[in-house]
Amino acid sequence: MSSFSPMAAVAQPSQGLVAGYGVAPSHAADAAIEFDKVSLRFIAPDGTATLALRNLSMRVAKGEFIAIVGPTGSGKSTTLNLITGLLRPTVGQVRVMGRAVEHIDPRIGFVFQADAVFPWKSVRENVAAGPIFRGQPRAQALQLADDWIQRVGLEGFGNHYPHQLSGGMRKRVGLAQTFINQPEILLMDEPFSALDMQTRTLMQDELLRLWSGSGGSVVFVTHDLEEAIALADRVFVLTARPATLKRVYDIDLPRPRVMSQVRYEPQFIELSRRIWDELREEVHIQ
Repeated sequence: MSSFSPMAAVAQPSQGLVAGYGVAPSHAADAAIEFDKVSLRFIAPDGTATLALRNLSMRVAKGEFIAIVGPTGSGKSTTLNLITGLLRPTVGQVRVMGRAVEHIDPRIGFVFQADAVFPWKSVRENVAAGPIFRGQPRAQALQLADDWIQRVGLEGFGNHYPHQLSGGMRKRVGLAQTFINQPEILLMDEPFSALDMQTRTLMQDELLRLWSGSGGSVVFVTHDLEEAIALADRVFVLTARPATLKRVYDIDLPRPRVMSQVRYEPQFIELSRRIWDELREEVHIQ
């Protein structure tokens, strides 16, 4: 897949982007995900109201890989729940493929921080579970699972159970579980945060390889700024709560990227410094 080349930003800070640092929203026909002036308020049992998101506007193009960073508690994961339909905006609208989100969309895949595997099922049965649930004949689903097990580098482990696998191997199972369903949109919430650095780097490379052949869009939430820059086409920086979109950075590092090498590029180091300066301001606000 070729890298995404967005236009220069024209919106003002109150609209979610800062001129010269972000990108103009793509046309609706080209957008996989759209947030249109979204605000979200949570009401506690005692009646206390907490404003989590404020006037958040952003668009993700079809086939684009974006990463969301921001201070702890700024609503990064909340944005994913709005895309899935698990949460509804208090004000504004979230659209997926041009339509307002009203329910969980089968075109969306979700990879969580915790392993979402059935401990009583083998790797093969775990990977085949999605297609079987969607009505595919069991024999066909298992054959497809074998193909995806091989694609993620777990050939020979199809009959193993999750407790017999390392953390990195379970993450590979999770990727196979998700990509086997051919999602048009992939939402990822800190999927590699529990892994050691070496395993995380391997999994990042694996993710990029799978995504490059899928044609899908990815929204990747992370606390790791270097991870965001190394993976994404654009990095969205959220403010402290109530969160809005502070700035958007184009990551025009060439693809394909090798995670163990891209971090040493001068442009990568400069981007890391600039985005960290943005985040540091928000951390001090809290």
